[in-house]
Amino acid sequence: MRVAEKRRLIKQYKMERERQQKLEEQEEIKRLRKELIPKAQLMPYFDRPFVPRRSEKQPTVPQEPKFCIPRHKTIRCCRMSCNDMSGPSQLQHLPSSVEKTEALYKNRGLQ
Repeated sequence: MRVAEKRRLIKQYKMERERQQKLEEQEEIKRLRKELIPKAQLMPYFDRPFVPRRSEKQPTVPQEPKFCIPRHKTIRCCRMSCNDMSGPSQLQHLPSSVEKTEALYKNRGLQ
């Protein structure tokens, strides 16, 4: 008998707690809906002209862009950066992809 009564009391307590939670949630939803109603805002006054304040910071100094690729980001096969290449004469010693492929075929004896 006592076990059945305890289970019944526990069940009633759980149901009461769930009912209270539902009521609280419904009240909160009602409160949020009231808060979310859009309200009209006052128009700003345009009778006074807007004068922006002058900044107290110093203007920035323009810097020349750095178009050079750092050495650690260069292509590993050529081992040259843009600083090493002063003109088109420097590019002549770099093999093209066709020349590289031909050299590979010659080394392997395929051609």
